[in-house]
Amino acid sequence: MPMLGQKLAKEDQPWSIRSVETLLERHPSLSSRWRYEQGTALLAVQRIYERTRKMHYFEYIHRNIDNFIDVDGNIRTYTVEEYSLDQISPGKVLFLLDAVTGDRRYQKAAAHLRHQLLNQPRNLEGGLWHKLIYPHQMWLDGLYMAGPFLAQFAFTFDEPGIFDDIAYQVELFDRHNRHPESGLLYHGWDCSRSQEWADPVSGCSPTLWGRAIGWFMMALPDILDFFPPEHPQRDLIIQVFRRTTQAVLAVQNETTGVWYQILDQAGRPGNYLEASASCMFVYAILKGVRMGHLDPSYLQPAQRAYKSILERFVEVDDRGWVNLHNICSVAGLGGAPYRDGSFQYYISEPIVSNDYKGFAPFIMASVEIEHIQENSIDQP
Repeated sequence: MPMLGQKLAKEDQPWSIRSVETLLERHPSLSSRWRYEQGTALLAVQRIYERTRKMHYFEYIHRNIDNFIDVDGNIRTYTVEEYSLDQISPGKVLFLLDAVTGDRRYQKAAAHLRHQLLNQPRNLEGGLWHKLIYPHQMWLDGLYMAGPFLAQFAFTFDEPGIFDDIAYQVELFDRHNRHPESGLLYHGWDCSRSQEWADPVSGCSPTLWGRAIGWFMMALPDILDFFPPEHPQRDLIIQVFRRTTQAVLAVQNETTGVWYQILDQAGRPGNYLEASASCMFVYAILKGVRMGHLDPSYLQPAQRAYKSILERFVEVDDRGWVNLHNICSVAGLGGAPYRDGSFQYYISEPIVSNDYKGFAPFIMASVEIEHIQENSIDQP
């Protein structure tokens, strides 16, 4: 029988290691296609490699990426003509591979992704379309998919002009997607107001979905890792991060310490406590405190949330594998069949276990909680 995570909290290995080892055993090969889910999982493994310097983690990343990169740095199954920001996200681990191996294939592959972003369609205000098939639309997830990659590319290859554009994309989301009362952000914004889901005045989608804001939250400290301290718009990004964190903590469930699928409608029938967004919020807040972007007073609610994730969502099975439950499988806007962005739409998507979109942020949140514990960051 599976065992609740809380019962095994005193095991010798920390949760980050137990979880990443589960990932490696459960998925020796992550994917047959170049996908953002795979990229998020590989980035979680990179966080463990950076923490431990154990080569089998690096070799796992190397092996999985080499399934896609040919001798000329081209990326198998990647299609630039889709102009999908999701396709950028797996490229975040290319910088590590380039730095460790010196193999210029990875630099060339990163340049292919950068080339896409140079030509990415933009709306009338200069915002990057999420995908070619979603014209004029900016989705919060897109900042996570492309923003940290662009920031590291700018830092690594000395293209300072990229930082101006990243800051501008953050500012657009802050200006257009933010709900004026709660301070939370809507999943999508259609600059053209042509989508059925778009509010005719604001252009925003109608519902405050947790994981969309989770992607946005995770993007901000990851972008700041590479953003020049002297850049005039660095403080704008930090202020957006602080505003969003305050809004997210305001809707943290008082009873459980985690967050609902639809953040501002806790008591509505059908709404449920959702793991991926909860893990994303914990990761972003703890990293924000560790890096000095957020006030240490945010540690206590994030630590409470992490404890609740272990109690409510984590199980360990008979093999010793870590399992994470209550993950929304997938959600989007528009398309066919049409996704209208309503409350009923978001709660109707399947609820699954161990999806990379939740499992990888759980690993990252575990790394951050362990950093906090080891460094004894002061709480008020």
